[in-house]
Amino acid sequence: MSDSSNATVPAPPPVSAALARAHRIYWRFNIVLVAVLMAIGFIVSFGVPLFAGRLQSVRVGGFPLPFYFGAQGAILVYVALIAIYIVLMQVADARLLRAVRQESSDAA
Repeated sequence: MSDSSNATVPAPPPVSAALARAHRIYWRFNIVLVAVLMAIGFIVSFGVPLFAGRLQSVRVGGFPLPFYFGAQGAILVYVALIAIYIVLMQVADARLLRAVRQESSDAA
């Protein structure tokens, strides 16, 4: 039986400061984006029902706002949040890819 604590782990490849900064920016953006989108989802899920009585006078398409959100609006908001995440992460992915390509062209 071998002791896994003595196993050697290969060192990660060296990364420049610019590329490490690009990765930090990418992941910080991802975390903030997920947090904001989840907060919006939380507000839609729990905020509107919590204030449903106060929002009865607000009409959307002839229906009270709480009914609209309960029937279909919340689902549309969730789909929109997914679409926003996809689009913004594609932009972030492209930005990170440009940084990686710039790094590899500078190294060559």
